[in-house]
Amino acid sequence: MRCELLAGHPDFRRLDTIPAIRVDLRYVGPDNFVGHDLYGELDCAWLHREAADALERAAAFLAQHHAGYHLLVLDALRPHRVQEMLWQHLAGSPLQMYVADPARGSIHSFGMAVDVTVCDPQGRELDMGSAFDEFAERSHPALEADLRARGELSEDHIAHRDMLRAAMFHAGFHGIHSEWWHFNLGQLAEVRQHYLRID
Repeated sequence: MRCELLAGHPDFRRLDTIPAIRVDLRYVGPDNFVGHDLYGELDCAWLHREAADALERAAAFLAQHHAGYHLLVLDALRPHRVQEMLWQHLAGSPLQMYVADPARGSIHSFGMAVDVTVCDPQGRELDMGSAFDEFAERSHPALEADLRARGELSEDHIAHRDMLRAAMFHAGFHGIHSEWWHFNLGQLAEVRQHYLRID
């Protein structure tokens, strides 16, 4: 299904209907690793309803346990055509491992993945030890113990990541080994087989 036809589809929910979150989609405008606007006129401020409902639960959990803190959504629905652009941008580079192969399909393209961080009560993003879409070992949750031991991540960095993970895991999301900001809802094979992909 084309992204332009998404409005009004019963399986999808707009991000602006989710209480207690903020939205700053980084592929709108140049503030991303490609360096230019990838979404253009496309409205990508959507998630599958199941993921949106789970994100609402995560935001409520965070607010309950850390008053004044809130989730900031950095990417949500990512049309398949944009995923193909990201894949091609990194073609031939070892960094391509950070982008899902369009032949398999990114879970973002089904609206069942979200990239998210945490902001403090003043609206400042917490320092997670690496930036969003920083393709480096410091971004890998699987390496945090070693990175902490080497002094490349601090106790605060890990505490901030744990705050984010606690909220997202409580709501049913699960993370991946290479990006602290990325969370999926559901099993990947099932999503790819049974959910609607947005092109």
